[in-house]
Amino acid sequence: MANTVTTKLEELNLMDRFLFDEVMEDKEAYEAVVNILLENEIELLEKPETEKEFRVSPELRQIRLDVIGMDVEKKIYYTEMQNRNTGNLCKRSRYYQAQLDVSLLEPGSKDFNLLNDSCLILISPFDIFGRGLYRYTFEGVCKECPDLKIEDGAIRIFINTKGNNKDNFSQEFLDFVEYVTDSSDEMANKTNSDNIKLIHEKVKKIRASEKMGVKYMQLWEEKAYIRDEGIEEGLAKGHSLTLIHLVCKKLRKGKNIEEIAEELEEEHEEIKRICNTAKMFAPDYDVEKIYEQLQEEKSK
Repeated sequence: MANTVTTKLEELNLMDRFLFDEVMEDKEAYEAVVNILLENEIELLEKPETEKEFRVSPELRQIRLDVIGMDVEKKIYYTEMQNRNTGNLCKRSRYYQAQLDVSLLEPGSKDFNLLNDSCLILISPFDIFGRGLYRYTFEGVCKECPDLKIEDGAIRIFINTKGNNKDNFSQEFLDFVEYVTDSSDEMANKTNSDNIKLIHEKVKKIRASEKMGVKYMQLWEEKAYIRDEGIEEGLAKGHSLTLIHLVCKKLRKGKNIEEIAEELEEEHEEIKRICNTAKMFAPDYDVEKIYEQLQEEKSK
């Protein structure tokens, strides 16, 4: 049997990738995050993209970034949430930078000066470099002449939410790195930052959305069943179990087939099939048993 969701959507913090990606799809929210972390005002051209995949060649490993956006000066910002120290994040950031750069020029382009300036931001609740800093900014610097930069337009920034050099940062920055791991009403209420309050409004909206709840639950189910049964079967079973769970939830509230189909935006016949089978297991509505019964009926 697959694992159940251990953390409810309403309990997620911004450090959790699912919530971060969903909130950062909002242009204002992503602008606010970048503005806070870089302590610099940017203005995005359009809505950011989340879970963006890059693959230069079928033979090479693909990468997937949490959020990517471009500002009005055509500078590109790539942002990643990283909860776990995998021990390879420095070289991973190098590989990401290489893949991203290759994707920026059209085939046949001869002028490398057409490469966009870029800023790769990795946010983590641990200190990769062990120097106790909140922010580590890397640009190409000459070893022999430390005041000489290569000026290639590429910046890599590592944010450590557990830093201790508070005197070097604004109160907004300090409030935000705390908010990332504790995205609560209490944290949002105690800050004077309009940016953080804006982000928190987006967070609350995502947490309260039934549609997002379905997406989050389905993601967990799919991951669990993929581990147990493989990708294709896992995705299908995860989706089915999530749908059955939601139908049963609405049956307990006395909803009829038409209402459930409309609210879940699913085909009437599919909801009817689930409801008819689910009634055999009322009032407990054991989701696994309902799924097994549906599979048995389907195979006849």
